[in-house]
Amino acid sequence: MRTPLIKYIVSLILFSCFMLNNHLSAQDRLKAYVDEGLENNIVLNQKNISWEKAMIGLQSAKSLYLPTVAFQTTYSTADGGRNIPLPLGDLLNGVYATLNQLTETQAFPQLENEEINFFPKNYYDAKIRTTVPIINSDIHYAVKVNEQQIVLKEYELEIYRRELTKNIKTAYYNYLSTLNAVDIFKSSQLLAEEGKRVNQKLYDAGKGLPVYVMRSESEIAQVRAELSQAKQQAENARLYFNSLLNRDADLPIDTSFNTEKKLLEAQQLLSIEVETGQREELKSLKQVMSINESLLEKDERYFLPKLSGFLDLGSQAEGLKFNDQSRYYMVGLQLDVPIFSGLRNKYKIKEAKLELQNSQLQMDDAKRQLELSANVAQNKLQSAFETYEASQEQLKAASAYQRLIDRGFKAGVNSFIESIDARNQLTSAQLAVQINLYKVLSAAAELERELNSRKY
Repeated sequence: MRTPLIKYIVSLILFSCFMLNNHLSAQDRLKAYVDEGLENNIVLNQKNISWEKAMIGLQSAKSLYLPTVAFQTTYSTADGGRNIPLPLGDLLNGVYATLNQLTETQAFPQLENEEINFFPKNYYDAKIRTTVPIINSDIHYAVKVNEQQIVLKEYELEIYRRELTKNIKTAYYNYLSTLNAVDIFKSSQLLAEEGKRVNQKLYDAGKGLPVYVMRSESEIAQVRAELSQAKQQAENARLYFNSLLNRDADLPIDTSFNTEKKLLEAQQLLSIEVETGQREELKSLKQVMSINESLLEKDERYFLPKLSGFLDLGSQAEGLKFNDQSRYYMVGLQLDVPIFSGLRNKYKIKEAKLELQNSQLQMDDAKRQLELSANVAQNKLQSAFETYEASQEQLKAASAYQRLIDRGFKAGVNSFIESIDARNQLTSAQLAVQINLYKVLSAAAELERELNSRKY
């Protein structure tokens, strides 16, 4: 007795785990599609590249603090031009002659007058120059602005991610809606064909009219046309969804989805208080203001001096000589103090102040627009819920009406026209329920976007 009981319990546990896994996997499919779209989207990848470029720009700005080492050399040779006369013979030959007489030697030779040319011949100057900034406010602000721009790029990335997430969800819901519309028209086609079968049977029994059979064929043709249009819409929705995910257009889309859970989550969104202070759009505009403030501060400190040091290790000589006499080193400081630049600095300060004021106005306007769009999205979701609930009641009534009319027509109580009208009302009600269902989910996705939520 225990063995069958144990087997039954184990089987029940395994079945429960299997059903739970299917439920969780169905919930994760939309998230997987969103993740795939975020990973493969071309525009998002371009923005990632832009962010990486900003990171490289920051590293480049920080490298300005490091010394710069460069090899520099010049070579020149010349002849002609002005000469400097140097009358050594006229100045010293008399003295040298007297000294030779006194010493009775020829120790002091006679000298020729010389001329020295201004231009050097076969002259070179080769050196390794090392320069390092000591005081330079421009480098400080360049690093600061690049850091702020990286944060700005991150906000832009997040804004696009959230917008793409909303678009993928909406496209997925639209695809599910078109598939349900196809199923509804297929069901309507079966009802129309059943109506033709009944009319043909009545006509064969001598109780019906041939015009009813003809009208039934016309209704079937109309439903087929609507079914073909619905299939085309479903195919277009599939192509658009796959294009959002940047994958092959022919790939199938998994439609396992728990709408009841999503409806419950959508209903919970209505109780959330609208708060737009954490929107990336506002953070992005605040970051733009911070950048403009940094640029203004930089322009206002144009009068700060710049100090840098340098070290030269080199060799210079004529005749391409390289020896102890040609080698040298030089250490120095260079100070740059701005005095007057044609009032350009004042104009730049005025321009930076106006840009800062414009950023503040943009942020104030964006704040109002975001609050408005969030409230509109919440009202839209509320309206979509009410419309969906009303369409459900309408579907119940249309279903009951169609069943009564169908039984009455088969019993000869109701006319064929009434049966067609009842079927059309049922089809319209079924379509309305499905359309309004996914309108609720699309409105919920839009509200999630406005609330910076990422529920799946």
